[in-house]
Amino acid sequence: MKRVDVAVVGGGLAGLAAALWLADRGARVALVEKRRRLGGLTWSFEREGRWFDNGQHVFLRCCHAYRGFLARIGAVGDVVVQDRLRVPVLSPSGRRAVIARDRLPAPAHLARALLGYRHLSVADRLRLGPAAWALLRLDPEDPALDRESFGAWLARHHQRPQAVTELWDLIVRPTVNLPAEEASLAMAARVFRTGLLDQADAGDIGWASVPLGDLHGRRAATALQQAGVEVSLGGAVASLERARGGWQLGFADGSLLAAEAVVLAVPPGPAAALAPAGSLPAVERLGASPIVDVQLVLDRRVTEEPFFGAVGSPVQFVFDRTRAAGVDPGAGQVLAVSLSAADDWVGRRPEACVAEVRGGLEALIPRMARARVLDAVVTKEQQATIRARPGTAAARPHPGLVAPGLAVAGAWCQTGWPSTMEGAVRSGWEAAGQVLATLAGRAPSSRPSSVDADPLVGVSSQEEVR
Repeated sequence: MKRVDVAVVGGGLAGLAAALWLADRGARVALVEKRRRLGGLTWSFEREGRWFDNGQHVFLRCCHAYRGFLARIGAVGDVVVQDRLRVPVLSPSGRRAVIARDRLPAPAHLARALLGYRHLSVADRLRLGPAAWALLRLDPEDPALDRESFGAWLARHHQRPQAVTELWDLIVRPTVNLPAEEASLAMAARVFRTGLLDQADAGDIGWASVPLGDLHGRRAATALQQAGVEVSLGGAVASLERARGGWQLGFADGSLLAAEAVVLAVPPGPAAALAPAGSLPAVERLGASPIVDVQLVLDRRVTEEPFFGAVGSPVQFVFDRTRAAGVDPGAGQVLAVSLSAADDWVGRRPEACVAEVRGGLEALIPRMARARVLDAVVTKEQQATIRARPGTAAARPHPGLVAPGLAVAGAWCQTGWPSTMEGAVRSGWEAAGQVLATLAGRAPSSRPSSVDADPLVGVSSQEEVR
């Protein structure tokens, strides 16, 4: 039976972050993942010589933990970050607006964009300022905020339905993965405070310039190997039991792994099944919210924007993934249409999804009508994120120990963030820090080389990712 200091169960971002953090501090780590790939819910696949991601993932400049993770795995050069926030927003009527920040301190950096937001009436634009100012006065850590929906709060602050659907939902739907009427005010406050209002450059958007399988899976695999982490793919953990000196993991093939401590970096259902009874009592209340992506391979270029949003359309956000797919920009274009809070989409047949998305794009982009679709791919993540409704916070365990030597991690944990890549990395670091503290009591001869009190240490809030 193999023995290690820490076994990390799960090869998503939380598990990868935890394993690397522990190995960097001298722990002997084994990472086990039931799939035959790393990256969790961020992965890629090849189809007819082109690469497609399972969904479009973006991050913000304020996502310091995730950016630190990218630096750790050597992937900084594989992402693009805007110099300044700029989001074109199109509508089928032909009206166009751009949400962009000025070179002014927060929150004045967005004043011109909101006042000039042409998808709303002048009266609705003028009402945006007082609502934004009220958001600034909210504390995302206040438990009371999780007892109200963002939609109800907006209504109390004089935001009419059109303003909600054509501005507030444009932001909260892809970040919380719910529309404002369903989303917890606590999660929305975190998005708007941390992502847009507190610091002028916080909302600058970043995305992968390579397939996600390369960005996270391949890069992380190399980093894990160099750090001395033993990685096992394709074997699910069937049992987890207390054992003398720690825990024993059993696998379907009868093999065993002994570890002084364990990090369960898996979804809430599997975590609750493996953890001791009663240690994760409320996770069944978390629910799930889906994301659907429709990717079209076109015979020509139809837009020069790297990405844009849409209102009054079945289309939500559109990203140019031509180069990442391995397609010559001179020979066509690959567009990825990301549909968050996609309950209405998951039950549809792929061809119906493609037809509606194509029709939506033709109404937004005139050149789309002349384009021929060479290929179309639909991906559906039915449990992409937790369903962050009011009351959800109480069901989210804090990342870290739930039993002696046993910690949980994942974007579904209570990190103060929605279910995002940032939350996943933060949870992995927090769980790793608590596990390492339990190992620090061992005999000096086997003690990890260093213990950092703060898992976020060394990640500068001013670090630039280019």
